[in-house]
Amino acid sequence: MKIEFSSLEESAASFILSDVSIAFANALRRAMTSEVMAFAIEDVKIYDNTSALFDEILTHRLGLIPLVTDPDNFVPRSQCSCDGTGCPRCTVTLTMSVEGPCVVMSGDLVSQDAFVQPAEDKIPIVKLEKSQKVVIEAQAYMERGIEHAKWSPVTVCGYKNYPAITHDERCDGCGLCVEVCPKDILQVKGSVIGVKDGVLELCSLCRLCELACLNSGIGNEPAIHIGMDERKFLFTVESAGALPTVGIIKHGLLFLKNHSDELHEALSEIRG
Repeated sequence: MKIEFSSLEESAASFILSDVSIAFANALRRAMTSEVMAFAIEDVKIYDNTSALFDEILTHRLGLIPLVTDPDNFVPRSQCSCDGTGCPRCTVTLTMSVEGPCVVMSGDLVSQDAFVQPAEDKIPIVKLEKSQKVVIEAQAYMERGIEHAKWSPVTVCGYKNYPAITHDERCDGCGLCVEVCPKDILQVKGSVIGVKDGVLELCSLCRLCELACLNSGIGNEPAIHIGMDERKFLFTVESAGALPTVGIIKHGLLFLKNHSDELHEALSEIRG
């Protein structure tokens, strides 16, 4: 397996995953989406809510606010020695007391932990008119996206096969395929068609170039061929804010490794 990053930022990353099967690529995607731990608000005590929102809707909005997560210093509540009652090792308490007129923002949440904070301060929650109040106490803990989407650390996590563009000896460099390419990645090189340097990854595999080649009257088969590398994939990952993208990728890979080790041990015991 080989990973090459084409861009790596805290909120977004693009990389090429090669020398793996499509099954492994999809397993990594599912691990990053559904198995990486992240904090989210789950339990809310509402002491006062005279806003226009029902308590249930207000609670739902609070649960969807991404919280910065520190998976190395916290444990999932289901694995904690407190037996799910909530303690500083697995649970973080956030409070909020706001009176209008104003728009209540995610930044109005006050966390008892200096690290576990709303990922963005400007996420609107509810608009308060004069004398309206929202006073709440919430508990957040780590869980997996497979339990609920609010615990998923990503907003975007997907991949596509790496494109492969070739031509055969019938190509005469007429340029019709160049004109129809929506990504502008093709060019005439001498008397044949080629791909511009550094833009092959932009190919969307739409095959409009093949159709244009057929319309030129070349025959029943186009001279340009669009294919895919079956062991090479282009990944795009965007963080919701709980973890940086490099942390999401790291923990996704660790999940696969740990479960592979468990499977190997189980099979070894069966074999005796």
